[in-house]
Amino acid sequence: MVQLSTSFFLLGALLGLFLLTPVLMAPTPASMCTALKTLNDSLSHRRRFMKHNLPINYTIRVHQKEIFRLSNISRLRLQVKELDELVLQRLWFQVNQGVLKKIIRVLPERHLSYQYTHTLETLFRDAEGVFVQSHRAEIFQQELPETIQDIWDCLTEEPDRVSESSWRFASPKFLLDSFCHTMYCLFSECFANAEAPQDYCHISYWRKGRKKDLQPES
Repeated sequence: MVQLSTSFFLLGALLGLFLLTPVLMAPTPASMCTALKTLNDSLSHRRRFMKHNLPINYTIRVHQKEIFRLSNISRLRLQVKELDELVLQRLWFQVNQGVLKKIIRVLPERHLSYQYTHTLETLFRDAEGVFVQSHRAEIFQQELPETIQDIWDCLTEEPDRVSESSWRFASPKFLLDSFCHTMYCLFSECFANAEAPQDYCHISYWRKGRKKDLQPES
């Protein structure tokens, strides 16, 4: 009788684990993917608005931590043991929030790219809202790994308190290219191609035909 009870207990535990697994390994919500794909549609016009409508070699000043590329993601994954993908996604939103604000700040309201950038920021905020609603509130209250917290602190530091050595100059086109590439990497489920799987986190996927838009600070 004891053995029978034990067997039922183990069976129940296994069944519970089986039912819980899809929750723990839940894919990116459809609403999140819809928001990101809409954002991606707008990003597809970045060459026109961030390069053709701006002077040649035009750059803006950003914090060095706002230059957030695929190599940064790879480095963080190596530096932080068992780094949660959600933490990187949160960091992606924090980085690009600042990037969009800085691009808008330098564009006059009558500039050809001003309305485009404003629309892009609105779509970005919509996606961020869906992201927050897709997770439990306590997740965003959890302590970040030290390496990520250091980056977060730099991004939220008052501009007048940032040392001159921490500023960099980069073209808006470069910044939005990085915005797009890292989005594909961190939310790859939303852009996956079942017929031809791609590694969006690998630089070789994006390297073809790419020009260097990053400029050193003078």
